[in-house]
Amino acid sequence: MTPRRLTQVGILALAVLLCAMQPVAAQTVDTLSAKEIVRRADELLRGKTMQGKYRMTIMRPDWQRSTEFAFWSEGTEKSFIRILSPPKDRGVAFLKIGRQMWQYIPRINRVIKIPPSMMLESWMGSDFTNDDLVKESSIVEDYTHRLLGREKLGGDEAYKIELTPKPDAPVTWARVVEWIRVSDLIPLRAEYFNERGEHIRTLRFADVKEMGGRRLPARMELIEETKPGHKTVLLLEEAVFDRPIPSSIFSQENLRRRM
Repeated sequence: MTPRRLTQVGILALAVLLCAMQPVAAQTVDTLSAKEIVRRADELLRGKTMQGKYRMTIMRPDWQRSTEFAFWSEGTEKSFIRILSPPKDRGVAFLKIGRQMWQYIPRINRVIKIPPSMMLESWMGSDFTNDDLVKESSIVEDYTHRLLGREKLGGDEAYKIELTPKPDAPVTWARVVEWIRVSDLIPLRAEYFNERGEHIRTLRFADVKEMGGRRLPARMELIEETKPGHKTVLLLEEAVFDRPIPSSIFSQENLRRRM
């Protein structure tokens, strides 16, 4: 059940995984169920719209490589990403509408539709999979949630919640444990386990700051626990939230637009 490696298609869904933070509703969090806590934390990573720029660094024991990209997203259904660097990848673009995905490759001037069978592939050698990024599986609807209690994590009091897949749910992991900060429901950490109960990877959120008028984690680290020295770091460099985005952005015509 460990995700397979590498393809050049998953990046577009970063706009889905890492979208705008929304304010937590005024309801007292102590009255929320485990599912509602997870739902609100998940919504904190989304916005009505988001535009911004990320830098992703893939770290390995003997090398590291960075990619910078701009992205646009509208809710969970639409996203568009264009690679800015390195030069060899500049102009590569990705479009997602619903569960349909396309990639444009400038060097061959072709738009390629990405099949659902590639959802478990990883992107450009990173530790993220397409399913992580596109979120074809729903962390809210495809899992059963159980509150295990509260723990201190990095000085913050956090809810510790266990997620187990519902029968026949299209998910990758046999078990997920999440830590979500009590004060504002910002996610702090997630651990992923396979069918054998092995801890395969850890996702850490950090560097919470004000960006674009919102408070959100500006750094994510995805660590491969079974592969020492394997880590992917994602940094949010610029962000604008809830500004209308022209519908032409989310089009195949825009895929081919020259930079």
